[in-house]
Amino acid sequence: MAMEVTQVLLNAQAVDGTVRKHAEESLKQFQDQNLPGFLLSLSGELASNDKPVDSRKLAGLILKNTLDAKEQHRKFELVQRWLSLDSAVKAQIKGCLLQTLSSPVSDARSTASQVIAKIAGIELPHNQWPELIGSLLSNIHQLPAHVKQATLETLGYLCEEVSSDVVDQDQVNKILTAVVQGMNSSEPNSDVRLAATRALYNALGFAQANFTNDMERDYIMRVVCEATLSPELKIRQAAFECLVSISSTYYEKLSSYIHDIFNITAKAVREDEEPVALQAIEFWSSICDEEIDILEEYGGDFSGDSDIPCYYFIKQALAVLVPMLLETLLKQEEDQDQDEGAWNLAMAGGTCLGLVARTVGDEIVSLVMPFMEENIMKPDWRQREAATYAFGSILEGPSPDKLTPIVNVALNFMLTALTKDPNNHVKDTTAWTLGRIFEFLHGSTMVTPVITQGNCQQILTVLLQSIKDVPNVAEKACGALYFLAQGYEDVGSSSPLSPFFQDIVQALLTVTHREDAGESRLRTAAYETLNEVVRCSTDETAPTVMQLVPVIMMELNQTLEAQKLSSEEREKQNELQGLLCGCLQVIIQKLGSSEPTKYVFMQYADQMMGLFLRVFACRSATVHEEAMLAIGALAYATGADFSKYMQEFYPYLEMGLQNFEEYQVCAITVGVVGDLCRALEDKILPFCDGIMTQLLKDLSSNQLHRSVKPPIFSCFGDIALAIGENFEKYLIYAMPMLQSAAELSAHASVADDEITEYTNLLRNGILEAYSGIFQGFKNSPKTQLLMPYAPHILQFLDSLYMEKEMDDFVTKTAIGVLGDLADTLGSNAGPLISQAVASKDFLNECLSSDDHLIKESADWTQLAVSRAVSG
Repeated sequence: MAMEVTQVLLNAQAVDGTVRKHAEESLKQFQDQNLPGFLLSLSGELASNDKPVDSRKLAGLILKNTLDAKEQHRKFELVQRWLSLDSAVKAQIKGCLLQTLSSPVSDARSTASQVIAKIAGIELPHNQWPELIGSLLSNIHQLPAHVKQATLETLGYLCEEVSSDVVDQDQVNKILTAVVQGMNSSEPNSDVRLAATRALYNALGFAQANFTNDMERDYIMRVVCEATLSPELKIRQAAFECLVSISSTYYEKLSSYIHDIFNITAKAVREDEEPVALQAIEFWSSICDEEIDILEEYGGDFSGDSDIPCYYFIKQALAVLVPMLLETLLKQEEDQDQDEGAWNLAMAGGTCLGLVARTVGDEIVSLVMPFMEENIMKPDWRQREAATYAFGSILEGPSPDKLTPIVNVALNFMLTALTKDPNNHVKDTTAWTLGRIFEFLHGSTMVTPVITQGNCQQILTVLLQSIKDVPNVAEKACGALYFLAQGYEDVGSSSPLSPFFQDIVQALLTVTHREDAGESRLRTAAYETLNEVVRCSTDETAPTVMQLVPVIMMELNQTLEAQKLSSEEREKQNELQGLLCGCLQVIIQKLGSSEPTKYVFMQYADQMMGLFLRVFACRSATVHEEAMLAIGALAYATGADFSKYMQEFYPYLEMGLQNFEEYQVCAITVGVVGDLCRALEDKILPFCDGIMTQLLKDLSSNQLHRSVKPPIFSCFGDIALAIGENFEKYLIYAMPMLQSAAELSAHASVADDEITEYTNLLRNGILEAYSGIFQGFKNSPKTQLLMPYAPHILQFLDSLYMEKEMDDFVTKTAIGVLGDLADTLGSNAGPLISQAVASKDFLNECLSSDDHLIKESADWTQLAVSRAVSG
């Protein structure tokens, strides 16, 4: 097979489709029939220097893909499969891989590095391949530079794959020593220095202990800072990437270096090439992120606490940092507004300036205003655009008191620029800045309004004119209109926009029909703005919203008429259906929220439901989401009458619940089941067997994304509330699932914020299920069926209280569950309740909570508990 495998691997990359397909099938067959032989021949191919580079690269790539996959469940299967291989086979494969690191062909070395790291990621946590790191480190002293380079690259990938607790500190020290030596300017080979610098980036997470030691930290920082001055562009870029990572991982260790880092970054921003300069700006953006997080967490209340971990680096550097960032704003690219993924020095500088404004607040204003005043009238468009961008960037952070007087002066100027400036870039940025003014300085909470009766009409006239401009300007003008509408959300019965409501709606609909509405996200922006305008409208414009219903329904109907579409046209049609369903959802929620309009609106319900069902029949995941959400809103508005649609709708509901791959669709469908429960109440009963079966299947599947599991548990509660004691037959399935999830979530390791957040979502879902089940069974003769579960539920509440890692949301739900349990089970559960910590310490803590929702929940629970215990 050896000769053959080379040819098959080359054929698998052939231009001719038939040859390629045949080769892919042969490889798959070989893999299925004899996995050990397959892996051995691939590793042999990769290691063999007389084989063609293309077959070696593909051999390595296939090898890597047999060890790893994006989907968690698939990855788990591949890991188990590798671990169960014969150890002699594995040893031979690993030998070939290590041998490849000394190959003169760089592609082969690089591929081998990645495969070694994947295997290490599997084996090191199981205490297998303990000699790997040692044998790699012994390679570092090999003479051929390419061996050194490949070894450092491997160490870098290894640090990316393996978690830091798997490697002991002694080996970490040796890895860091090797990496930092490889970065040293005394290392003659630039490929080695680059590989070492990139490896350090991945190894920084392992260096906790080393960063607490002053000497070691000084040495690492010195080498990184020297590398930012390397003659090689890629090394400078990689070194700045290390600094960015250090700024977030080791923020609290930066004090003694920050002055030097400022000088290095300033020089790079002013003089170096763009990839390096962008990283240098990113360093300061990252410091802002750190300080914003710290200041938010401690709420600016630093008086009595000297160990607040904020070093105010941005505040200290402000006087030099802001001028440096303002200079970058003048380095725009000609076509950046048309290119969606554009990112350049000016955009990075503006983004960083915005973060600086959020970090220091009012202090930035006096540093930016002179630049704005000096450049806003200049003949060169770059200066006018930079001045506008600078102003727009600092609108979030400083106080309204500081900004409002300046905005009042600038507003007129901006409105004129948006209609009269000859340059598109300037108009684009002006519209964006107006959007930021309306987002941060307009709304019911503002003491001095920026938008008054005097200027409201002028603002609207300009924006409605501007949404006819070229797509990128029109898209930003839609955004400004969006925030203008949002600011009037809480105005009560009469909105200053009401007199213009019809014109606004008409103008936005016209935009959605523009020939070029596909560019710059314009059509999407127009619908999003229309939705916001409708959502924030008042009763006085309800008749206009009502007239919109048949218009949007007709448009949706037209998309369903289209026949024989190419795949690109189908994608566009799907997107449009999604936007139209989204628009109908907002209209349904608006008109369904007050009785008079709801009554009139109901004449459209049948037609609308018919359209949504036809959209489902088109079968595309994204459309499914928007149509599913719209149906949820329709069910909520229609109430029990929705039951007439259930027979036809149910198959699609089931399809949504089965959609593991697109887990967002599944999650949304679970939410809609909740809406249906609230709307139909016990009329949902005929469909509950099917729904519960599917939800239980979802929970026991290891393919479903974990984020869908908490809402499924809450959904059990919704179903129990809707069907009451009829939930009895599901108890034997649902309760054990809840119990095992509860045990897991009570003692989850608090590894990081993401896990903590997920654990709290999971706890909340479980508690909502318990709450719904208790409330559903209340006053039923069957309440005693719940008694056997009470001890475990109380134990769960106790352990949550002991763990102390609950957020306020979970605390409120948990104390509510105690009340529901006492209220439903009454004196039968009295003795159990009085033994629980939850009914004493936990309840008392909640009764004296500052959070009024927790306190309210606890007050009710206290009544229920005292009734149960004294009964």
